[in-house]
Amino acid sequence: QVQLVESGGGSVQAGGSLRLSCAASEASGRRLVSNIMSWYRQAPWKERELVATITSGGRINYVDSVKDRFTISADNAKNTVYLQMNSLKPDDTAVYYCNANIWTAPTGSQYYWGQGTQVTVSS
Repeated sequence: QVQLVESGGGSVQAGGSLRLSCAASEASGRRLVSNIMSWYRQAPWKERELVATITSGGRINYVDSVKDRFTISADNAKNTVYLQMNSLKPDDTAVYYCNANIWTAPTGSQYYWGQGTQVTVSS
């Protein structure tokens, strides 16, 4: 069973920075291959939105509201994705979720979600 474990959330003041991490692992130690890894967020009373995506080939996309402030990166060898968040704003307050398309044998490729990590930005 593949698990995504997130870390790095917390509370900061506006203008501050946080770095989120999400590591994929498989309980039985089977080989994992990460294809697409993404960060989503969900603020209270709002729908979950895609924040950033990175493919195994290095293609990156961001939602417009975080461009030039957030940076997504990945260590494919460690099946880990990061989200560096700078110049944080109160509107960035949300639960941030990791999502990954991961291949394992014999399951094949599936999408998995992390448990979420809270990011709170105060003004």
